[in-house]
Amino acid sequence: MSDSITAFGPASIGNVAVGFDMLGLALAGVGDRVSALRTDEPGVSVAEVRGLDGELHPYLSTDPDHNTASIAARALWNDYGDRHGVELKVYKGVPLQSGMGSSAASAVAATFAVNQLLGTPLPTERLLSYALVGEQYASGGLHADNVAPSLMGGMIYCPKVLLPDMVRLKVPKGISAVLVHPELQVNTADARRKLAKGYSMDQWLEQQAYFGGFIAACAAGDIDLIRKTLKDVIIEPQRVAAVPCFDAVKDAAERNGALGSSLSGSGPSIFALCQDNRASNIATAMEQACRALGIECQSWVSPLDAPGAHIVS
Repeated sequence: MSDSITAFGPASIGNVAVGFDMLGLALAGVGDRVSALRTDEPGVSVAEVRGLDGELHPYLSTDPDHNTASIAARALWNDYGDRHGVELKVYKGVPLQSGMGSSAASAVAATFAVNQLLGTPLPTERLLSYALVGEQYASGGLHADNVAPSLMGGMIYCPKVLLPDMVRLKVPKGISAVLVHPELQVNTADARRKLAKGYSMDQWLEQQAYFGGFIAACAAGDIDLIRKTLKDVIIEPQRVAAVPCFDAVKDAAERNGALGSSLSGSGPSIFALCQDNRASNIATAMEQACRALGIECQSWVSPLDAPGAHIVS
């Protein structure tokens, strides 16, 4: 049993266009790290939070009552920890308010690290409910579409009615996710409050058809059916006004062969699914479309079966 552990929680694509609040996809190559140190002082504290530049973060609090990582870790430690305490150091690799599951990545990394300090660590899937405590504080809602894929990896089906259970779905071979993050911010809690409270039966049936078709397409590896069903006709139209580059970036992705494109979570990040051999060109085209509007950005290409949370040295 070690006295210090560092864990990585990957970023994620929430909703994956068709599955609002119940479908998520882990991203390889970008995420948060959290170090957990056993201390003699009881409770869970945060020693420091550092940003993408390695400097102390100018916005995120070290108050354990107001930090996603410590809130999640404390929930776990209160249930299973000992008379000692835990000190956290948070290293943010996911931009804030990016639509990439920033708060979820911190909550997952912290929970995963602290779990390793327990005498008998819990199975990874048991950590979901604890990481969700931190995510709920940050986003203002109980939804696992960022936390679950960040924790477990791959593409996860995790509707609220099944929590804390979740299902890791089969993903097709030869398909990549491309994600472009414009240098903009969208507050998730605000974006949720602005959504319409009611929808027509026709809208609901259309979106359900796309959702079911997309899951079936992934299971069968049916590329043409993925292209036909990777669509969001309910949430995306309500959110694109907050992302001025959305139409241009989505158009660039689809003109270059993407199977579909939409907002990641509430945005501003935009993702596309595509065949592996098109991913690099599509990422470049999406970036160019964004920069043509005077908005800087960065991009990542990830397999659909990206790993979830894990220990790092």
